[in-house]
Amino acid sequence: MRTIQQTFARLKSEQRGALMPYLMVGYPELHSLEEYALALQDAGADLFEIGVPFSDPLADGATIQRASEVALQNGVNVGFAIASVATLRKQGVHVPLVMMGYYNPFLQYGLARFAQDAAAAGVSGVIVPDLPPEEAGPFQQVLKLQGIDFIMFLAPTTPDARIKQIVSVASGFVYCVSLTGVTGARSELWDGLAGFIQRARSFTDLPLVVGFGISTPNHVRTVAQCADGAIVASALINIIDKTPAGERTTKLVEYMQSLRPNI
Repeated sequence: MRTIQQTFARLKSEQRGALMPYLMVGYPELHSLEEYALALQDAGADLFEIGVPFSDPLADGATIQRASEVALQNGVNVGFAIASVATLRKQGVHVPLVMMGYYNPFLQYGLARFAQDAAAAGVSGVIVPDLPPEEAGPFQQVLKLQGIDFIMFLAPTTPDARIKQIVSVASGFVYCVSLTGVTGARSELWDGLAGFIQRARSFTDLPLVVGFGISTPNHVRTVAQCADGAIVASALINIIDKTPAGERTTKLVEYMQSLRPNI
């Protein structure tokens, strides 16, 4: 199992960026993740963002909100998400798995308990979009004790002083939001993205990975010119939504293969 740091070091030596698909635990069916993740790893995924459903996902647009609602109806909770990661590891998924979820479910589970169980399952990092750096200390510390990276967000509107504060808490990589707003596939990326990434890079040596709105080979190519990786989320959920059950894995693999040469 590769760490996040090892993965980005390897990619840097190969002079290419990271391609990081997002999959929601328990969507569309309870065990869909197990089939999709292994196939997407074989198709070129370098890391995964693994979504934990939440009833009020404030950073997510309609597509991921809908997936979250379905996963909750399927009975997914933090414990099931951890168990799902353990299953992926047993099946041979060796790339870093970064769990993305909102703070309250982790808090209810117990921060130290979560860190221990997540580490045992094979979680590589955690993203918590509603946990600001001022309040992140307790969670960041218990994760660090277990060797789990704590991924922080940077937005285009983040002032320089706050960028410095955020990256001082972060490890693994920094999630750079490509726009102001919520997640969701878009036709064009913000034309100020390269300048934003350059500004962020002046404050940290951590890899910078861009997410929100990444959906086409051209988007991935644009991100590769300035950042260290691209996260693709809503576009994958859209494929799942629009494709008959028996064809979903094939369509997801084809889509991943269309993106891989561009980064």
